[in-house]
Amino acid sequence: MMWKFNEDFSFVKQGIQFILLSLMLLIVIGLGSDKFYWIFGKNNYVTLHLMIEMLITVVTMSISIQTWLITPYILSNRVLYAGSLFLTISLLEMIHALSYKGMPFFITESTPYASTWFYMFCRLLLSIGFLIIFFIKEKEIRSIYRWFIYSLPFVIITGCFVVIYAPTPILPSLMIEGEGPTVLKNTLQYTAVALQMVIMVLLLKNFKKAPKIIFLLLCSSIYLIMSDFLYTIYQDVSDIKNFIGHMFELGSSYLLFRAIYFSSIEKPFQQLVDTQEHLEKSREKMHHMAYHNEITNLPNERFLMESLKKDLYISKSRKAIIAIGIERIAAIKASLGSTYADQMISLIAQRLKNILPEKYLLCLLREDYFVVYIDEVSDTHQLTQLSQKLQLVMEESFQVQHFSLNSQLNIGIALFPTDSYREEELIRFAFYAMHEAQKTPTRIRFYESSISNEMTERLLLETDLHDALENQELFLEYQPQLDLHTGQIKSVEALVRWQHPKKGWISPGVFIPIAEESGLIIPIGQWVLETACKQVKSWEAVGLPPIKVAVNLSLGQLFQQNLVEIIHDVLEKTQLEPKYLQLEITESMTINIDHMTTVLHKLKALGITIAVDDFGTGYSSLSYLKDFPIDCLKIDRSFVQKIQSNSTDKALVDMIFSMAKYLKLKVVAEGIEEIEQLLYLIESKCDTVQGFLFSKPVPPHILQENYQSLHNDAKSILDSITTSEV
Repeated sequence: MMWKFNEDFSFVKQGIQFILLSLMLLIVIGLGSDKFYWIFGKNNYVTLHLMIEMLITVVTMSISIQTWLITPYILSNRVLYAGSLFLTISLLEMIHALSYKGMPFFITESTPYASTWFYMFCRLLLSIGFLIIFFIKEKEIRSIYRWFIYSLPFVIITGCFVVIYAPTPILPSLMIEGEGPTVLKNTLQYTAVALQMVIMVLLLKNFKKAPKIIFLLLCSSIYLIMSDFLYTIYQDVSDIKNFIGHMFELGSSYLLFRAIYFSSIEKPFQQLVDTQEHLEKSREKMHHMAYHNEITNLPNERFLMESLKKDLYISKSRKAIIAIGIERIAAIKASLGSTYADQMISLIAQRLKNILPEKYLLCLLREDYFVVYIDEVSDTHQLTQLSQKLQLVMEESFQVQHFSLNSQLNIGIALFPTDSYREEELIRFAFYAMHEAQKTPTRIRFYESSISNEMTERLLLETDLHDALENQELFLEYQPQLDLHTGQIKSVEALVRWQHPKKGWISPGVFIPIAEESGLIIPIGQWVLETACKQVKSWEAVGLPPIKVAVNLSLGQLFQQNLVEIIHDVLEKTQLEPKYLQLEITESMTINIDHMTTVLHKLKALGITIAVDDFGTGYSSLSYLKDFPIDCLKIDRSFVQKIQSNSTDKALVDMIFSMAKYLKLKVVAEGIEEIEQLLYLIESKCDTVQGFLFSKPVPPHILQENYQSLHNDAKSILDSITTSEV
C-alpha cells in the first residue's frame, strides 16, 4: 500500500518536472529566438553541440548495454530487438556528432550534408524500429541469438556509410547554410512526428498495463516531437531553437533510459522487495495464527504454555490459573451450529476482556474454554472476587443474530506453587476444578487433590458413553403416573438408564450432565423419544389401555433447527397418535423466550402436550407461562417431600396449585413416598401423582405384566385414605 502511494506520488512529481522544464524552454523560444542568437558565442556552438550529442550517445548506449546485460535472464525477442535498436541509435548519434561541420573526421571532411543525413536516418529508424517492435509477437528466444541480433546495427551503419559517402551523391542535401532545413528534411521530420504520434496512441491504449513505464515513454515522445518541430524551423546552428531542440532530444533519450531502467531493473527489484515484504507479513500472520485463536484473536494454548515456561519460575510470587467453562455452549453448538457458538464465544471474550486488568493474560483454549493467567496473587479472596465479577457480567443475555441466549460460567482455580510445579499440571488442575465447580452453588472451586480422581473417572465415563448407545447399554424404565380423578394409570414417564458392562449401573445424575456437556445428549435424546413411542404402541398391541408417555427434552434438542420435523417423523414412523406423547421441558430452558415460543407452538400444532418439569426450581421469569402453550406443571420432588415439615415449601406448593388453577393447567406431583403427602395433594385437587408410594421406575415388560396389580395397589391406597377420612 505504501509502495502504491509512493508510485502515485512519483507520477505527480515527474509530471510537474516535465511540465516546468517544457514551459521554461518554450518560454525562451516565445521571448524571441533573435534575442538569443549567438548567445553562447560563435566559437562555442560546435563544442556545445558535440557535448549534447555525446550525452545522447551515452544515454542510448547505456540503454543498449543495460538490455544486453539483462537478456540472459529475460530471453525476450522484443527486449533483444530494443537493445539492438538503441545500439544503432547510439552509433548513428555518435557519427552524426563527429561528422558535424567543424569537426575532424577520420574518413573524410565533415559536412552538413553527412551530419544531417546521419541524424535523419537515426530519427526515422527510432520511430520505425519502435513500431516494428510493438507489433512483433513476443516470444522467448535462445541466448545465442543475442550476438546475431546485436550485430545488425553494424550492418545498418555500414549501409548508411555506403549511401551517404558514395562517390556520386545519391541523396539530396537536407540543409541550406544560412537558410535552414530543406522541404525534404521537413517532410522527413514530420513523417517521423507522425510515426511518433502513432506510437503515442498505441501507448495510451495500453496505459493501464504499465502506467509508469508508458508515462515515461509518452513524455519521451512529446520531447522528441518538440525537438522535431524545432529542427524544422531553425535557420542555422547558432539559432537558439537548434540548441533547445537538442535539449528536448536529450530529455527524450533520458526519459527512454528511465523507462527501460524502470521496467528491467527498478520494477523487478521493487517486485522482489514487495515479495519479500509479503513473505514477511505472511510469516508474521502465520506466527500470529499459530499463537492466537481465530475467532476471538486471543492467545491460544501454545502461547499460554510458552508464557508459563518463561514466566512461571522467574519469581517466587504466588501465581494462579483460572479456567473458565461456558455452560450450554456444547448444546448451542450441537443444536444451532458452530456459527452461533462462535459468535457467542466472541461476545463472551469481549466481556471478559472488559473486566480483566490488562496485566492478566486471557487465553482461549479448545475453542470454548477460557484461561486467565495471573502472575502475582496476594490471596485467594482476590481470586474469588474476580471470579464473581466475571460471573456477574454474564447475567445479561447475549444477542446472537435473532436469538437471545444466556449462559453461566463454571470457574476452576489452581495455584502455583501450592497445587503444582509444572505448567501442564497447573492448567490441567484448573480444568479439573472447573468441571467440579458446576456441582457447587457458587460455581467457583479451587483445586484440591481429591478432584483429580473424580475427573479421571468422569473422563473415562465420557469415553465409554460414546459407545454406550451403539452397544445397547442404554435402556428405558417407566414410572407410572396415577390419575387422582379416576384412580387409573393413564400415563408414564420414560427415564433413561445406563448399565455399564464393567461398572454396572450408572446413575442418570452422573452420565446425563456428561452427555449434555459433550453433545451426546442429542443422539441419546432422539433414541429415547423413538424408543418410548415404540413401547407405547407395543403395549397397545398386547391389549393395554392407551397410555401417554412423558419424555424429557434436553436444551440441546430444543435448539435443534429440525426438532419439529424429527418428532413428526418419529410419530409417523411409530404410528403413535400425538395426544399420547408429552414432552417435558425445564424452567432453565426458557432462557430464550422468542425461540422457545416459536418451537413449542409448532410442537403443539402436532397435537402433543407440553409440560414444565421440576417447576419451581428454576430462576427464569414466570412470564413464559402466559406465552408458552403449556398443558401441565410438574411439581419438583424437593417441594413435595417437605410439605409436611417445611411451611415455606408448603406455601410454594399451594401457590403452584393456585397458579395452575387460574391458568387452567394440570398439575403432576413427583416424589410421592408417604400417605400424608398423597392426602395433602388430594385435598389440593392435584391431577396426577407419581412416586415410590405407587411404583418405582420399572422395565417395560414388568409394567406390562403387573399393569393390573399396579392398579389394584393404587386403588387399595386410595381406598385406605377414603376410609381414614370417614
